[in-house]
Amino acid sequence: MKFAQFHAGQIIEAGPYTVTEPQILAFAKEWDPQWFHTDPEAAAQGPHGGLIASGWQTCGIAMRLVAEAALKDSESFASPGLQYVKWLKPVRPNDTLRVVATVLEVRRSGNKPLGILRWRWQLYNQAQQEVLDLEATSLFKLGE
Repeated sequence: MKFAQFHAGQIIEAGPYTVTEPQILAFAKEWDPQWFHTDPEAAAQGPHGGLIASGWQTCGIAMRLVAEAALKDSESFASPGLQYVKWLKPVRPNDTLRVVATVLEVRRSGNKPLGILRWRWQLYNQAQQEVLDLEATSLFKLGE
């Protein structure tokens, strides 16, 4: 989508994406090697009652879904960061996820050829349980 296509109140949905146990294990071994992400037997005895995905992997899945649905072929070039990120429920092997992105604010920079998009991303599993909630800002290069 182009920056001009975004407007406050707009809702963009994307997915589904099913996360597998091998994906959870591979991501965790590389980037978040904690036992409840890397050891299914130990995780089964832990507080989550089984293997769970890293929250950072969950953010990556949300990013992929948003990128494919809204940022592909756009003028988006960076993000200055997140206002907040919350992991509300664990993501488990074979969960099927979808994202709902709500545009909160769309504005142009007063002194640079930039578009600024503030939006909320909510990721849900197949049971409609919210597993991730974050607010992001995206920057778009605009013509001068």
